Amino acid sequence: MLKEIVGGLVVSCQALPHEPLHSPSIMAKLALAAMQGGAVGIRANTLADIRAIKSEVSLPVIGIVKRDYEGSDVFITATMQEIDELLESGCEMIAMDATSRVRPGGVTTAELVDYCRRCSPSVELMADISTVEEAVAAAALGFDCVSTTLHGYTAGTSASKLYDNDFAFLKAVLSAVSIPVIAEGNVRTPDMLARCLTLGAASAVVGGAITRPLEITERFVAAIGSESA
Repeated sequence: MLKEIVGGLVVSCQALPHEPLHSPSIMAKLALAAMQGGAVGIRANTLADIRAIKSEVSLPVIGIVKRDYEGSDVFITATMQEIDELLESGCEMIAMDATSRVRPGGVTTAELVDYCRRCSPSVELMADISTVEEAVAAAALGFDCVSTTLHGYTAGTSASKLYDNDFAFLKAVLSAVSIPVIAEGNVRTPDMLARCLTLGAASAVVGGAITRPLEITERFVAAIGSESA
């Protein structure tokens, strides 16, 4: 899959149960629109959504399963159960939380990587990281690529954003690892996407700016409020 997405845009088509667009059929149509618009890949959540998307588009899919577990902050492909679901989905790449946080049940990231490799050696693995140290650790574990997905969303990075200081975090990760780096996290404009690729990111994932109309509407409404004030 990596060869297919280098230099291009991956569109994240996701909607959680509480969101208006939550439906496999709707995610499939969003993926179709993304493909027709020139996207080179899709990132999708859950077995049902991935199956629906694959019935609609020919693009490769980065699969995840978001599931909350008591006693752990890890919720992106947290355990072997999620791995099994994604292997069943037929996605070309599996992304998982590769932060230093404790996983549910005490399973380690290394154990999940080993499990994936044994079950399906052809499926590529993406490490969703939040720090440079986690990116380096993920490369050592044998991940095919790292993504900046969780930078700004963990306790130690919650005040930071991917685009701060002209993508300083992305630059640091690119300098620290030799495997491909995918830019993801609040890439909201075409210019930001272009900047990520210019800096050396192999690809970039954009979600909210394209496939979450509720959030897009809120940003426009907030701008009106700011002008009024």
